[in-house]
Amino acid sequence: MHFDFIEQLNIYSIEGVAVLIIAGFLVGVINTIAGSGTIITYSLFMMMGLPANSANGTIRLGVIMQTFASSATFKANKVLDVKRGLMYSIPVILGTIGGAFIAVNINERFFEKIIGAVMIMMLVFIFLKPERWMEGKQQLVKKKTTASQMLILFATGIYGGFIHIGVGIFLLAALVLSAGYDLVKANALKVFIVFLYSPFALAVFMINGQVSYAIGLIAAIGNLIGGIVASKYAVNWGSKFIRWFLIIVIILFASKLLGVFSLFY
Repeated sequence: MHFDFIEQLNIYSIEGVAVLIIAGFLVGVINTIAGSGTIITYSLFMMMGLPANSANGTIRLGVIMQTFASSATFKANKVLDVKRGLMYSIPVILGTIGGAFIAVNINERFFEKIIGAVMIMMLVFIFLKPERWMEGKQQLVKKKTTASQMLILFATGIYGGFIHIGVGIFLLAALVLSAGYDLVKANALKVFIVFLYSPFALAVFMINGQVSYAIGLIAAIGNLIGGIVASKYAVNWGSKFIRWFLIIVIILFASKLLGVFSLFY
């Protein structure tokens, strides 16, 4: 299976800009409502010729734009607990820096296989419909933050710094199951925490020359718009279409990275 059209795209052409912005928009919407939408731009950037490590760094530009817009909208709608978000972000940021350093120094081919495996793993979360077990527990919200919660967030930060795919789902699980937030407030917190830790991860990739600014900033326009739109309608939008869309994307590009398509050449 070939992707000649995308591989030959000039990112400064009308078609190239359109593809990047549309992909960024979809990522912004999916990441704001649920998570793991970054699979789309990971896959697109690699199909456009970026090495896996550079794609991993480049997507952080759009993530920052998207989560900034979404956080501002959630704050305006009074569903974002800023104080708790700042506190939770500390262990996440510490973990993120370590995870990003692991990512920039890992072998490229091995890293591609890891991405493919993570994509397949995401199918489990999507098919299990995590929203069924993500119910708020107000008695936990009122309690002080525990050491175990901070450790969970630190581990999530390592994962997020290493590879951003699916970190939203893991953060939602931590904030709902451990901290007791309902899904709407946890979702706002998740977006805010990602906004706070992403610049630290981006800085590590920038220092190591693993960011393609042109591709990342064009796609970030779509991320920004998608984040604004989705944060306004997150409560009312259904997730069935998004879930199946993600399943298709995951299967296609995980298969590509893991070399499944080469078996049919």
